[in-house]
Amino acid sequence: MNEPASVIAVLLTEKTRRMMLDDAAVTQLNSLGQIRWPTSATIDTADVDNLLEGATACLTGWRTPPFDDATRQRHPQLALVAHSAGSVRTLIPMRLFEEGLRVSHAASKIAASVAEFVVAEALFAMRGIHRLHHQLRTGGEWLDVRAAVPQRLLGARTVGIVGAGYVGRAVMRLLVPFGCRVLVVDPYLDEREAAALGVLCTALEEALAQSDVISLHAPVLPETRRMIGAHELALLRPGTLFINTARAELVDQAALLAEIRSGRIEAALDVFDNEPLPPDSPFRDPALANVTISPHAAGHTDEAHFAQGQAMVDEIGRLLRGEPLHHEVSRSMLDRMA
Repeated sequence: MNEPASVIAVLLTEKTRRMMLDDAAVTQLNSLGQIRWPTSATIDTADVDNLLEGATACLTGWRTPPFDDATRQRHPQLALVAHSAGSVRTLIPMRLFEEGLRVSHAASKIAASVAEFVVAEALFAMRGIHRLHHQLRTGGEWLDVRAAVPQRLLGARTVGIVGAGYVGRAVMRLLVPFGCRVLVVDPYLDEREAAALGVLCTALEEALAQSDVISLHAPVLPETRRMIGAHELALLRPGTLFINTARAELVDQAALLAEIRSGRIEAALDVFDNEPLPPDSPFRDPALANVTISPHAAGHTDEAHFAQGQAMVDEIGRLLRGEPLHHEVSRSMLDRMA
């Protein structure tokens, strides 16, 4: 007699499902067991409980309601949460890890998109492309515009990377072939790993003082929250490009705004304390020609989204076949993860 098919709960809104799962991933998921799909466009906490009833694994993502501490008690058969987004910190309470619930995430699949975004921001800033465009569009004379906008070669610059996780390492792998001198700030990166990556380990203040470009990729932890304030920003040399595609909480926003308004540095900001960024936010001020802003878009590419969904469908398959998981988040990893 055949055993009943495993129940797999999909805890994705319809919009997120279309974004994360292509037809091939849906077909593969359907082949793994009995799939329980949401019946409405949104998902609330009650829907989560209903969908998890009897489920061995679940697929979560952006807009999935957070689990609570008692989720494991209500659904003791649940063996795996396969999270098609990055951070699981606000989704899964620490207690559930300690009670044996296994969790995987797709953070590594987002890294390439963020890394390309960071390098694009650096290239645009070094060559002043947005300034050239604006000045020509507003009537600037051809040769005057070219002479007025400094042109710098990215490969000749020193770049400081704060955080050597998935994204930080992806940025390093793109920058090193340019010829950049890359300084990395991360207490968990040792000299041997740094040498293999072609980068140098350094302290935060040294990286800030020596770099032409600073890019943040650290997680938000008690020791990193507002780690960069007025003192640290003052260490930046005039003309330094400050990039934040990680989390706004890493930086004192008032101090950053003051530094941008001074005109001393340039900035490329993808994350903010308040998102969506309010219409009256000072960061939207058109007069701030030395800052580019984007709507938390660095990790969002079609290719990355489908890779994230596919990775977690594959992970559920591994669980059901009794194979080792490739993207599992351990309890010890949480102490240094976003």
